[in-house]
Amino acid sequence: MNVTIRKIGNSDGVIIPKEVLDRLGLKTGDSLELQMENGGIKMKPVDEDLSRQLEAARYSMDKYKVALKKLAE
Repeated sequence: MNVTIRKIGNSDGVIIPKEVLDRLGLKTGDSLELQMENGGIKMKPVDEDLSRQLEAARYSMDKYKVALKKLAE
């Protein structure tokens, strides 16, 4: 499937065909992770639950950095 890079505001982007979105269960507003791989671009849906859990873990690790360091000794 070929798509064209288009001007979208001050950025450039591609339009993902509706059939592809439907097949993947994606909708407007969903987040995708982009990775450069083997000279191409790989996109995959972001797991929102995992993202929230990682954000909470980072916050806790930062907040309790000293205590966690002491426990690791």
